[in-house]
Amino acid sequence: MRDVEARVLDAIDDAETVNLLAETVRVPSVTGTDAESDLQHRFAGLLTEAGLDVDVWKLDLDDLRGRDGFPGTEAPRLEGYGVAAVTEGEGTPALVLQGHVDVVPTGDLAKWAGSDPFAARITGDTLHGRGACDMKAGLVANLAVVRALHRSGVRLARPLAVHCVVSEEDGGLGAFATLARGHTGEAAVIAEPTSGTVITANAGALTFRLEVAGRAAHGATRYEGVNALEVFWPVFDALRQLESERNRDLPAVFAGNRLPYPIEVGTVRAGDWASSVPDLLVAEGRLGVRLDEDPAAARAAFEEVVGNLDHPWLRSNPPVVTWPGGQFASGRLPAGHELLGQVNAAVAAVRGSVPAETAAPYGSDLRLYTAGGIPSLHYGPGDVRFAHAPREQVELAELREVTRALALLAVRRCGTL
Repeated sequence: MRDVEARVLDAIDDAETVNLLAETVRVPSVTGTDAESDLQHRFAGLLTEAGLDVDVWKLDLDDLRGRDGFPGTEAPRLEGYGVAAVTEGEGTPALVLQGHVDVVPTGDLAKWAGSDPFAARITGDTLHGRGACDMKAGLVANLAVVRALHRSGVRLARPLAVHCVVSEEDGGLGAFATLARGHTGEAAVIAEPTSGTVITANAGALTFRLEVAGRAAHGATRYEGVNALEVFWPVFDALRQLESERNRDLPAVFAGNRLPYPIEVGTVRAGDWASSVPDLLVAEGRLGVRLDEDPAAARAAFEEVVGNLDHPWLRSNPPVVTWPGGQFASGRLPAGHELLGQVNAAVAAVRGSVPAETAAPYGSDLRLYTAGGIPSLHYGPGDVRFAHAPREQVELAELREVTRALALLAVRRCGTL
C-alpha cells in the first residue's frame, strides 16, 4: 500500500463515524417528510465542512413529473432537496459515491425493541434502528471517506463526487433530479447494504393496482350478488402462476436466489359495510422486472394474464389494471467494466479476500445511473434482510470495512497530486 493510501486510511475516525451514524439514524427521515429535507441540509453542511464544493437545490416537482423517464413516487410530497458535492479539480468526477437519506415508515412501534425505532441503540458492535442499514450506514461511510481525505491533506488528481438523494424508497426521484441537473461521473458506487458482496445488477419492480368488480347485495341474500373478494382468488392464483413462469431459466448472477422476480400483493381493500356483499376489491402490489427487460413488456405480460382469465364473471368483468407509484426498471454494470475489478481490489486490500459478485431482486437508483451513462454497482455495509423490518440493524465492523475500501477506491480511481 502506498504511503498516500495509508495516510488517508489513518485519517479515518471510526468513533466519529459511529457517532455520526447514530445521530443520522435519530433523524426520522421517512420518505416525503420534513425530516428528510432537514437531513439533506445537514449533510450539505457536513460536506461543505469536508472541503467539497456543494450544490443544494430545491426540486422542481412539477418539472420533474413532466420529464421523460420520470420514475414515479408513492409517498405524498410537498418538497424535496438535492445535494451533490465534488472535490476540487477539473473535469468529470472519476468516481461518484451515492446514498439516499430517506427511510421507510416504522410500522407497529410495539414490534421494536424499546419501542423507539430512531433511538440508534448500540449493543456490542451492532447499531439498531430504522435506516441503520438501509442506507444510513452507507451514507455515513461516504462522508467518512471525504472527511478522511480532507483531514489527511491528500489532494486528488481528478474530482470525487458525493450525491445525497431523497425519495429512493418510493421510486428514485432524488437520483432522477440529480442526473437531470447535470451532475455526473465516470462511475458510481451506491453504498446500499450488500452483506460483504458486490452487487452488479438489480431486477426491477413496478407498482400495480388492480380493481376487481363484484355485484353488491344484502349479506342475507348474498346469492344475489358477486363477492369481489371471492372473484379475486382466480386473479391471485393467476399471478402466482405468472410469477413461476417468469422465474424460470434464471441468470447465473442470481445463484442461490430462486425467486429474483417476485410478484406480490401488498394491500387488499374490499367492501364498505359488514352486511353487504362487497362490489369492489382494490389490490396493490409489485411486479418484478427481469434483467434487461423493457418495463413496458413486463406490464403487457401482466395485463395479458389478468385481462384474459377463463372465469364466468371475470370474462365479462375483467380487472382494471393501473400502474401508480414507483416504477423501477432493471439495471446492471456493463460486462467487463473496470469498476468491478477496482472495487474487488480495494475490498481485498482491506479484508484480505475478493468479494462475491451477486445481483439483487429489488430495484434501486442503480438503474437510473446506468441509464444515464454512469456505470454503477452496489457495495455498502449492512444486510438487506434487516431492511424495512423492526429488527433493522448494521454491524459496525462492516461500516469500518466498507469505509476503508471506499477510501482506497477513491484514491486509486481519482489519483493524487
